[in-house]
Amino acid sequence: MAISRDKKQELVAELKSSLENAKMTVFAAYDGMSVKDLQELRKAARAEGVNITVAKNRLVRVAMGEVEPYKESNPDLTGQLLYAFSDTDEVLPASVLDKFAKTGVALKMRGGISGDGKVLAEGDVVALAKLPSKDVLIGQVVSQLLSGVNDSVNALSGNLHALLDGVEAKATA
Repeated sequence: MAISRDKKQELVAELKSSLENAKMTVFAAYDGMSVKDLQELRKAARAEGVNITVAKNRLVRVAMGEVEPYKESNPDLTGQLLYAFSDTDEVLPASVLDKFAKTGVALKMRGGISGDGKVLAEGDVVALAKLPSKDVLIGQVVSQLLSGVNDSVNALSGNLHALLDGVEAKATA
């Protein structure tokens, strides 16, 4: 069944809005996925703050042509694709799709587009999906920054304890 012109314009406007706000957009082939699997994916993605959209590739290209950073982008949008958008985190769309694909569902990442219009190949998106979350990375950086301070405090407190033990031993002798 054909989509009316008004409905197409409405879909393009929604896609344009999603692209304008997205820090990262990942697209994946979903050939062979059941409706139930797609609903589970959308539910899991929504819980993470990622929006999953299934749209005609032509409409996505039209929407990309209307958004400034994406005008020069030319990703390979062929086949049945779903699009994962995140306006909060650059890694979330890739990690959500990767996590869901590991459940044995027929989902294959095909590429992505960063918020500044840079096209990412499939391998880049898969590598991005393997990264720890933003909160974990921040925790690791803070831990590394504090490790020197903690080592210094431990060394100084160890020497003070040894000094106090020596003074205490002399005082009791």
